[in-house]
Amino acid sequence: MTGVDLTAWILGPMLGLMTLLFIFRIILTWYPQVDLNRLPFNLIAWPTEPFLIPLRKVVQPIGGVDITPIIWVGIFSLLREILLGQQGLLTMLSRVN
Repeated sequence: MTGVDLTAWILGPMLGLMTLLFIFRIILTWYPQVDLNRLPFNLIAWPTEPFLIPLRKVVQPIGGVDITPIIWVGIFSLLREILLGQQGLLTMLSRVN
């Protein structure tokens, strides 16, 4: 297993998991009464909040709706496609080796 294969093997599930966590985070915004500091909701809030805090300073809520989780879903999906998609950089590098 080369370094490129190992990177793709680690990065694929990690980017997929983060996308899934942000999708759950979007769903949780529909329920403002949910306490994000209690189980099981803190398992979703804890890994996503460090990404959301800096982006919230740049992107203000639109109509009272926090769109930063949607932006992160787009970013992680784009990264996954660019790196690991059918014509992704890591995919092409693994074919060369």
